[in-house]
Amino acid sequence: MNKWIWAALIGAAIVIGGTYMVVTGNSDTGTSSADSGEVPASTEVQGQETDKPAQADGSTDGVKADGEKPDQSAAEESGKPDSASGQQQDSKPADTKPNTDSGNSGSGTSANEGDAVVTAAQPNRVTVLVNKSHRLPAGYEPDDLVYPDVPFIFSEKSDKRKMRREAADALKLLFDAAKKDGIELAGVSGYRSEARQKTLFNNYVERDGLEQASRYSARPGFSEHQTGLAMDVSGKAGKCAAEDCFAGTDEANWLADHAYEYGFIIRYPENKEQVTGYKYEAWHLRYVGTDTAAAIQTAGLTLEEYTEQQ
Repeated sequence: MNKWIWAALIGAAIVIGGTYMVVTGNSDTGTSSADSGEVPASTEVQGQETDKPAQADGSTDGVKADGEKPDQSAAEESGKPDSASGQQQDSKPADTKPNTDSGNSGSGTSANEGDAVVTAAQPNRVTVLVNKSHRLPAGYEPDDLVYPDVPFIFSEKSDKRKMRREAADALKLLFDAAKKDGIELAGVSGYRSEARQKTLFNNYVERDGLEQASRYSARPGFSEHQTGLAMDVSGKAGKCAAEDCFAGTDEANWLADHAYEYGFIIRYPENKEQVTGYKYEAWHLRYVGTDTAAAIQTAGLTLEEYTEQQ
């Protein structure tokens, strides 16, 4: 065969062999992208947050270790009905028009529970109005509570002896004046915290039902006793203490005639339940200061009516 033909055949074989090696050269490495174990970028799982630090207590982000969400109890309690009374705790902001004498926000003084609730803007004023539609700020506690130097019908030195200092001093003067007139008085119940009032109110509701309990007991946050300006009183022996039978006694009659001279009023007078929201309580004294007490006594008003006129 012509040598040129052989040379051409040998050259063609070399070209064909080289092409085969190029085509099959990766088949023996075992590292193709499909089986290398790498996940293509287009198939990675998206949306998982892995850069947040773990919480120190081991709890899930935004949830306390006990399973309660942060601030959950405080936020929910303000809108939950009281378990015993069925009353919804007020969480809406009050009206903002100030009543300069009463220390309350809002212009109305009604004691009806169905009215919009007003929160006291100046709860420390001695003339602050507190009733079924006018409440104290949540958790309010006076910062000048003291023990009045007067006798009580119980011996323990508990919080219910306390009053604000100005009221406590006035109570001492009132008791001393009564004693000079042959009337010996004793304290029954003064300051109560909001928590204590809640316990009492719930107990009364359980015993007497909501409608009846609401005639003589206030919802927590709506009690005059929380102001530190109120004191229930009785005779020294404690007979008819905080009971209807106290009305008409020598002690009750003396208080009705003379309490205002020392800055106190009978807060829930007879035949005024539609105004005050509470039945007659001859034993419930409320300190408002001598000038205000004299004005209320002279005009035969309730604190609601007096406040409305200011």
